[in-house]
Amino acid sequence: MSGIAGFYQSKYDFTENPAWANRLCAMQESLENEGKLLYPHVGLACSITPVIYPRLSSIIFSGELYNADVLRGLLPPQLLSGETGSDAEIVLNGYLALGPDFIKHLNGIFALAIYDERRDRLVVARDPLGAKPLFYQQVDDCFVFGSAQKALFAFGIPPRLDRESFCEIFGLGPARTPGHGVFYEMREVLPGHMIIISPDDYRDEAFFTLTGAEHVDTVSETKEKVSWLITDSIKRQMFSPPPGDAPLGSLLSGGLDSSLLSALTQRELAKKGGRLKTYSFDFSGSKEHFQPNAFQSSLDRPYVDIMVAELGSEHTYLECDSLTQADYLEKAVDARDLPCMADIEASLLYFLELVAADCPAVLSGECADEIFGGYPWFHREELWQKNAFPWSYDLSARTALLKADFLESLYLTDYVKQAYEKSLAETPRFEGDNETEARRREIAWLNIRWFMATLMNRLNRTGTAAGLAARTPYADIRILQYVYNIPWAIKCQDGVIKSLLTAAGEGLLPEEILRRKKSPYPKTYDKGYEKLLAKRLREQITDSASPLRDIIDVAKAEAFIAGDFNYGKPWYGQLMAGPQMLAYLLQVDYWMRKFKLRG
Repeated sequence: MSGIAGFYQSKYDFTENPAWANRLCAMQESLENEGKLLYPHVGLACSITPVIYPRLSSIIFSGELYNADVLRGLLPPQLLSGETGSDAEIVLNGYLALGPDFIKHLNGIFALAIYDERRDRLVVARDPLGAKPLFYQQVDDCFVFGSAQKALFAFGIPPRLDRESFCEIFGLGPARTPGHGVFYEMREVLPGHMIIISPDDYRDEAFFTLTGAEHVDTVSETKEKVSWLITDSIKRQMFSPPPGDAPLGSLLSGGLDSSLLSALTQRELAKKGGRLKTYSFDFSGSKEHFQPNAFQSSLDRPYVDIMVAELGSEHTYLECDSLTQADYLEKAVDARDLPCMADIEASLLYFLELVAADCPAVLSGECADEIFGGYPWFHREELWQKNAFPWSYDLSARTALLKADFLESLYLTDYVKQAYEKSLAETPRFEGDNETEARRREIAWLNIRWFMATLMNRLNRTGTAAGLAARTPYADIRILQYVYNIPWAIKCQDGVIKSLLTAAGEGLLPEEILRRKKSPYPKTYDKGYEKLLAKRLREQITDSASPLRDIIDVAKAEAFIAGDFNYGKPWYGQLMAGPQMLAYLLQVDYWMRKFKLRG
């Protein structure tokens, strides 16, 4: 995977001991990186060549900027000339001109590290929505960081767990507490934060903060501005990776979000005679196995067909079979270094690998539901009024298979409650909200901070592992800030879910698409897949070497495996039900074996 990694301290000289160069090489290799730098007080590794201004500063950068034109306008003319004109070069020039404050102007997804040789200062930063990961840990005098946990392990930090780790995995997973690295003493740079370290200073500062404010625009002005922001965000993300002449794609499910995104993208491409490549995902045998339920009432294929005809796009129908999906559970853990969204993430990784073989960059409709209020817990009062995370308010499914003594040692309920209450207390508020509007704002904030962060991380980590630039135009910080303060009566005008997106699609999308009931990411309904998971989990829990045996009550697990899985009662979000619990436990087992972890 691509990314950045490195280490910093100010007390001794790294270049005097070959062991530090070896550590940097190991971190570089763990991320399959190409470039590296070793200075007396810092080591830096990156998947692209670092930008270096001798005796001034150097930068390593992972990600993409979507407002390079705006950023160039902030720079003095003498700093606009550069060798590459790359995003990294723009950021480094901005830093030289304005210092760390320049980072607050960045719009994009990124993890970066700047070493200021003049001040012996390291600045690391992560994008405002946390799409790009950036972990760190303090080891004696040394600050160690990397885009993946494996990079820190390559440095020499041993992977270990404590009770908090298991609370994250079983109480909150596949989400994570913001800033928590799951492994013992490992942290992650918070979204929209930078850490600044020098011989006399250590600061963790927010450079982007969502704010609550009064919404003063009329309904018509609001619709017009939302439409403009979405279109502008798409335009800014329609570039191809170098050399820049490759085709552009979109992930098309036939739902409102991806259809609107694809229609707007095709409209822009058509101005230059271009044609959009679209891709849809499904599972082998879906037509035969599908079971309508409260969360997924229909298959995507009929709606995808409508949109392909409407767009005239070059479309590819992608399918995944049960064996491939099961085999990719471990590959998904390899990409994330953690148990993740089970078969949802495994299948996405597989699909994105297929897309990457055909197209280097795609746009995704991810994040529209979190920002515009599309999930059931925005609309069903019994969900949004629960004093808990609305996507996983019932912990019983998560704890049902755990050993009694192990569960007792975890303080799981209190841990989850504390995480929820801490996030609630951090909600950006507006004093003019009434009680109902204030609660809806809390739900929106929880979705942004937790649910959306999990999905963005999923898309980025699977896309990076697949070698694909997967972009999310709805998750533009300008859209996020504007829509956050729009009253619910406008967001859901006349009871129409995501009515602002529906308004943006008027005249662009067929009526069947505009009025289609929300349908989540597809999953398989093949009973053969359940049997395959059950067989594999049974093999693991009956293996005396399995770390799961320290955690899972084998008798309870056997009974669970033999039972009938209910697709309509998920334990996380809308998709992770019985079969996904089996898949998640398989991922936990593989993860613990891989890193030699014990309960």
